[in-house]
Amino acid sequence: MEKESRRNFVKKTAIISTGSLATTLPVEAFANVIENKKLKISLVGCGGRGSGAIVQALEADDNIEVVAMADVFADRVERSIIGIKEHFGDKRKINIKEKNIFIGFDSYKKAIDLSDVVILATPPGFRPLHFEYAVNTGKHVFMEKPLATDATGVRRVLKSAQIAKDKRLNVVVGLQRHYQNKYLDLYEKVKSGAIGKLVSGQVYWNDGGVWVNNRTSDQKELEYQMRNWYYFNWICGDHILEQHIHNIDVANWFIGDYPKYAQGMGGREVRNGKEHGHIFDHHFVEFIYPGGQVISSQCRHQKGTESRVDEVFQGTRGSVTLGKGELSSLDGDTIYKYPVSSSKDANPYQVEHDKLFASIREGNVINDAFNGAKSTLAAIMGRMATYTGKKITWEEIMNSKENLVPDDLDWDSTPPIMPDKEGRYKSPKPGITKFI
Repeated sequence: MEKESRRNFVKKTAIISTGSLATTLPVEAFANVIENKKLKISLVGCGGRGSGAIVQALEADDNIEVVAMADVFADRVERSIIGIKEHFGDKRKINIKEKNIFIGFDSYKKAIDLSDVVILATPPGFRPLHFEYAVNTGKHVFMEKPLATDATGVRRVLKSAQIAKDKRLNVVVGLQRHYQNKYLDLYEKVKSGAIGKLVSGQVYWNDGGVWVNNRTSDQKELEYQMRNWYYFNWICGDHILEQHIHNIDVANWFIGDYPKYAQGMGGREVRNGKEHGHIFDHHFVEFIYPGGQVISSQCRHQKGTESRVDEVFQGTRGSVTLGKGELSSLDGDTIYKYPVSSSKDANPYQVEHDKLFASIREGNVINDAFNGAKSTLAAIMGRMATYTGKKITWEEIMNSKENLVPDDLDWDSTPPIMPDKEGRYKSPKPGITKFI
């Protein structure tokens, strides 16, 4: 499968650093955002993902303006603005007033207050808090996956998702396979019974791992963890959540349900230095669904190993391989091949923004937040199954009391996990780590 991540898209555009369609609204319900009004957009989280999303938003609609940007780090905002301007060159004027650039842990509020539409692209630990504020203040939202790092955050997102539904706000989540033509085409064929009833599957996100931001001598512990956020569960949730959620979400989508329990194994075999925080570098999980389907889930961050990002499902009459875009019979013969290669097909990262702004303009509503939250919870369930070595049920994870993320942080705060005298962080131990 050609792996086209938002990170890759951002690099290609010189930036450094299917939703559910509801009924059409009455005109008066959306009078402030439809038709030809210039939409004001703010960005919360100005790293590569947020910068790429702003570019895609500006490509999606000619009548929008970026009015505010927020991040905890000023240098990220500066790099983001430079990258956005480099992407558009003379094609589009990008003029963000200095007074509307906000820095700090509470900066999200100031940026959101100025906008009609907000892009939430900070590390996922902050997503529940930011999403809650956005919908409470009546904003349409694009937010990156995952939507939380613990079950407490997921419940908070689900509550906000209902508020967004009641207010008829658009919410698009960056699980872009729902907006990818190949996936939509194959989903419809599977749903129509082309390979019979789904009974099993395998989902993968195996590669060499992501970036590391090393500690500098002048950093306090909180800044170090914020800069190197991928390796701390309170901010990231581990790569089974931050990356592999895409593949787990596809399994949920094609099966049409969420797992009833999970069990698995994992550990820190290769990426286990001080700079790798306390997350695992490999996970293997069996997800069991209410209909009896068994999905084998594997993700790995180990250099020199086989790379694969894909989803494969078996039915009673055949199988589907999403990466190749093929349906096969039980004998292995190809019975259908998606006709357009992903390199020539519509970019799903762009399509999700096209759909968001079209929905706002037309007075329709997309709300991806419920599925985004539940797929987030499924990935968290898998993480806790590997961390504990125990079977974790949907009911247990939905009611988990784990609460990793403090609401009120400032630069004098002590982060939720601290290193020992040797600079190492306590990692989960299967059989010892307890489910909370």
